[in-house]
Amino acid sequence: MKMTEAEFQRIYRYVKLHYGIDMSKKKEIMTGRLENYVVVHGYASYDAFMNALETDPTGHMEKRLIGMLTTNHTFFMREFEHMEYLSRVVLPELSKKEAKTKDLGIWCAAASSGEEPYMLAMLIKDYFGLDHANWDTTILATDVSAEILEQATRGIYTADAIAPMPAQWKRRYFKACPDGLHYQVTDEIKKEILFRRFNLMSPFLFKHKFHIVFLRNVMIYFDNKTKQELIRKVYQCMEPGGYLFIGRTETIDRSVAPFQMIQPSIFCK
Repeated sequence: MKMTEAEFQRIYRYVKLHYGIDMSKKKEIMTGRLENYVVVHGYASYDAFMNALETDPTGHMEKRLIGMLTTNHTFFMREFEHMEYLSRVVLPELSKKEAKTKDLGIWCAAASSGEEPYMLAMLIKDYFGLDHANWDTTILATDVSAEILEQATRGIYTADAIAPMPAQWKRRYFKACPDGLHYQVTDEIKKEILFRRFNLMSPFLFKHKFHIVFLRNVMIYFDNKTKQELIRKVYQCMEPGGYLFIGRTETIDRSVAPFQMIQPSIFCK
């Protein structure tokens, strides 16, 4: 089904306004991701689909739209040098700083299908060892897509997906599924993560500030103005001395938030 320029502009403006995602130059991608759904569900046009979405009182269609348009490409061990820096530098520093409270605020702001927060939970559990029971290191893992969060919550991955992970993590933190082709994250790790749907364009009304924020490979979908506002909000919700990790191909404008650059893609408040 052909998408007219007017239909493209309507969907683009809706997604940009509500979610900050800039698809102004991605008409073909948008069409490819929506066409099958629109046709299968019997809509005569993309306008008809949007008419139904904008009058849907449940909000389910909007969630479905965002689920189809957002790219959820991630994998275990992605940019693992961040995890190594966390274990080598950040956790020793913060565990000493918060030795009295034994409370670390950790946020994965673009959790996608769960690989990143699960890896974080495994690394943190290994770092603290037997003392981990005395600490609160619950990870808030958010994403704008309700569908991908359902997948993340299940924590089921193919054997190929977990293959690059350290052998001790695979043995300790995964259990084989009955089909013999998939593995599920153990409850021991699942209970360390709180998955929630969250739109980064929404106000940040968190009760506590964060010591560690992972905001990796999500700003590539935003224009400069949206990125600047996001970075400003992230800075404000972090503890002094907290660490921000972004994707290796991403940059931030430190004129809007005075982060100290530790190395490319790692910043400290």
